[in-house]
Amino acid sequence: MSEHQLAFVFPGQGSQAPGMGKDIAESSAAARRIFEEIDEALGFSISKLCFEGPEDALKLTSNTQPAILATSSAILAAIRERYPGLEPDIVAGHSLGEYSAIVCAGGLKATVAAKIVRARGEFMQDAVPVGVGAMAAILGPDIDEIRSICEEAAQGQVCSPANVNAPGQIVIAGHAEAIARAIEIAKGRGVRKSLPLPVSAPFHCALMTPAEERLRPILEATEFHALYVPLVTNVDASPVGTDHAVRNALIRQVASPVRWTESVQQMIAMGVKKFVEVGPGAVLAGLVKRIDKSVEVVSVNNVSSLDALGG
Repeated sequence: MSEHQLAFVFPGQGSQAPGMGKDIAESSAAARRIFEEIDEALGFSISKLCFEGPEDALKLTSNTQPAILATSSAILAAIRERYPGLEPDIVAGHSLGEYSAIVCAGGLKATVAAKIVRARGEFMQDAVPVGVGAMAAILGPDIDEIRSICEEAAQGQVCSPANVNAPGQIVIAGHAEAIARAIEIAKGRGVRKSLPLPVSAPFHCALMTPAEERLRPILEATEFHALYVPLVTNVDASPVGTDHAVRNALIRQVASPVRWTESVQQMIAMGVKKFVEVGPGAVLAGLVKRIDKSVEVVSVNNVSSLDALGG
């Protein structure tokens, strides 16, 4: 059996909700310290936004990204405080969650990562004027069928797979008109469900290239450390550990699809038997279970689930 038996995975945008991290921060000094440090680094109280909302402010991409990273990092600190010695053998994160995973593996301090994802959120929001881009979930078809739908729908515009989340659950992104065409084409092909997503920008497609170009110099100027444990990257669905490889993966990630299904399969192939989702919500736990029912999956997102982790 491989030594990589325990994976920590970290959620991305869409997992946010007012109240996240509040009970953890109240019960854990380590978690509270992370929120305080990130508030100071950002120059405003992201913790207040996490704990109290309002939801519409929390949904702004430039707020969502540091808010989820802060909550995930705080929950991770609470796990380490409560269960010293409980460490993952491998890590991964979904889109924005990749930064939380890198924090977990020692590649970046949480305060540094929070400042980067604050900028990343702004750049992704600014890359495409509101209304020009869109995303949609297409439920049922495999990736080859999705690519075929996207090619037919593109008509000279951008339309491509953005998040390959689980078998039969793929999100596409691109120009709003092309996404609307893709939904109609999918219906015509008998696809059981295609629905537009309530997002503010078309993430993980070629329309995000301006955001990638703005983020690149920030990532290049940031000092990364080699990771304690491997990170399975979104962009290649393969493990990396060096500072150079981690930085390179983060640069390419912005305008490339999130290969989550393959990432989970890669971790299982490396011997992972248990996945712990660290952060708000339980989106990734559901996806991992859809990818492979045989593995154990738990989400740690509040005090009661933190208590249960030791059971």
